[in-house]
Amino acid sequence: MMNGPMNSDVAALDAFAARLRPHYSRFLDLLGEDVLMTAHSHQAWPDVSREGHLAAWDDAADLVDNKWTKIFSSILPEFQRRVATRLGSSRPLDIAVAPNTHDLVYRLASCFPLESRIVTTDAEFHSLRRQLTRMTEDGAEVSVVPVDSGDGYAGRFLGEVDRVKPHWVALSHVLFPTARIIADLDDILAGLARREVPVLVDTYHSFNALPLDVDRWPGTVFVTGGGYKYAQSGEGCCWLLLPADAERFRPRHTGWFADFGGLDGADDRVSYGRHGHRFLGATFDPTALYRAVWTMRWMDEEGLTPALLRAQRLRATRLMLSLYDRLDLAGKGLGLATPRSDDLRGAFVAFVTERAGRLCEALALRGVRADRRSSLLRFGPAPYTTSAEIHRAMSVLHDLVAS
Repeated sequence: MMNGPMNSDVAALDAFAARLRPHYSRFLDLLGEDVLMTAHSHQAWPDVSREGHLAAWDDAADLVDNKWTKIFSSILPEFQRRVATRLGSSRPLDIAVAPNTHDLVYRLASCFPLESRIVTTDAEFHSLRRQLTRMTEDGAEVSVVPVDSGDGYAGRFLGEVDRVKPHWVALSHVLFPTARIIADLDDILAGLARREVPVLVDTYHSFNALPLDVDRWPGTVFVTGGGYKYAQSGEGCCWLLLPADAERFRPRHTGWFADFGGLDGADDRVSYGRHGHRFLGATFDPTALYRAVWTMRWMDEEGLTPALLRAQRLRATRLMLSLYDRLDLAGKGLGLATPRSDDLRGAFVAFVTERAGRLCEALALRGVRADRRSSLLRFGPAPYTTSAEIHRAMSVLHDLVAS
């Protein structure tokens, strides 16, 4: 359950932030006095990510086409190992990469018939929602189970699975609009495993924000996420952890990187590489992988485990919720969409208001950078965010909603 922040909690938050802020100097210095409350979307990048970015350029200049030998023998394997560790997986070779999760999810969708039956939720990110909607135009049947906060969600979700008998299922661990953690995920995955239904779990709002132990998830589970948000690596480095039995999946959406060994073959039937390679596409910009590797190396050197990062984000969001109450923002028409319970709250706080768009613009003019999704205004503190910045952001928000 949520406990209000103690003085020691705030002191620990500030000590942690003070330790990290020098490592983000290039990014934070350019922000000036602005408060960055978009850690659930675009965080500041650590200085080492720039070193990785430059290393990619230097390798291209030094090795030219031979850079791909280094990428596939060194950079990609290290990326896979470090991602797997932060996912709680012992199967780094089963990780495929792509510039965005949409490429990977569409590759998974292409393993199934065009007229597939799919069960999902009403709180999935736009790229999946849009793609599934488009697939219905070609004959797919998509069943959407509303997410609610009531008891027995796993039973309702699995009941729809029994009714539809889907080819596959897609849902998120943490919901992108509200930061709600799906507490019933373990029960849902266990039920899908018993029914032998493959499932895609979107962990974009979990990876590097919550401790994960995906190897204990039963059944045929595909896990996706990327570097844009809490991994602080920017665009272009997304991944899909394939299940151990992935050899039975043959994506129609496939590129030449998916089987280097079979390029010279003349077989009529398309072959696929082993492990995560079978879900690769074609030529991509590897620069993002360098940024991610350099960033995760630094995090590991600093001991910034997902558990430690989770503790800092709980301190920050508890302070935000305490200020929400102290400033009586509910009484000023600002609803709360994010759960108060620590066990159910992800790494940001979402407020409900029909003025979300206007407030977001007004906050930016006052030096507070937030974002919004429809009627939700989202504040996301980062590990380097100080209590003073949180106080300032919430105070500015109070002034705007009170006016």
